[in-house]
Amino acid sequence: MAASDNAPRRALLAGASGLIGRALLAQLLADDRYGHVDVVARRPLAGAETRHPKLTVMSGDMAALVAGGPVADDAYIALGTTIAVAGSEAAFRAVDFDLVVAIARAARAAGTRRLGVVSALGADPRSRVFYNRVKGEMEAALRVLGYDTLAIARPSLLVGDRAALGQPVRRAEVWATRLLGPVMRLVPAGVRPIEASAVAAALRTALGAGEAGVRILTSATMQR
Repeated sequence: MAASDNAPRRALLAGASGLIGRALLAQLLADDRYGHVDVVARRPLAGAETRHPKLTVMSGDMAALVAGGPVADDAYIALGTTIAVAGSEAAFRAVDFDLVVAIARAARAAGTRRLGVVSALGADPRSRVFYNRVKGEMEAALRVLGYDTLAIARPSLLVGDRAALGQPVRRAEVWATRLLGPVMRLVPAGVRPIEASAVAAALRTALGAGEAGVRILTSATMQR
């Protein structure tokens, strides 16, 4: 059963192995508002934080684990890949649309009322760019699931060490950081590369506020 307003909350996190997901995991474990954090992952997680007393890690079919697991008050989905890493447009869509929506649908059916999800700058279901169109379609699919609160983060290029997490390095992120580094403060906040931890913190804040409806967290907003 979901927690009352005064009781410690239970969080669900999908995508804990990525840049934003790893930042979210650390922040959720340190957040006194949460008494427990459940992570669903395709493979077991490594790292010292996996032994945290507030944490339970379940690996396997993520949507099925959510459907059969404990009910979370707040769900966070930080899943995402690229077409280059996935290998094809179909494989990319299977993660960034199918899996995200399946987990969100399972969590809502189980009783979760608040959802925070990572999308992308430029998400638009009518975009001619395949990546942006899939992200926009994913957002549209989540809007109709009936969550009391839906926070959608649309970050620009991310700043963080993917190699340290065992992830493929994304060249666009690396070059943007290198080229813009000396003049980063002069780059408009809406397109400036953003720290993964800032995106994680913005999602936590949005769900903590508990405002009803859909809230879009732009990269500019999250930079502040």
